[in-house]
Amino acid sequence: MVRHPRFELFQDRRGAFRFRLTARNGKIIAVSDAYSTHAACRKGIESVRQNAPESSVEEALIEMYLAGVSV
Repeated sequence: MVRHPRFELFQDRRGAFRFRLTARNGKIIAVSDAYSTHAACRKGIESVRQNAPESSVEEALIEMYLAGVSV
């Protein structure tokens, strides 16, 4: 079991860099898009760390579904 949430930076099968956010219970709760460099992936992690505390929750898909818009 993971003691604290953590970011895991890894290289996928195609050689792109990605990160995933793992919760305390060990479950993966988010996975990034692909980055071409390790440094860019690190910047992506830092961006999430800095912006997440201020982010809002948007329920656009639910609103679209309720409005009858197919996704």
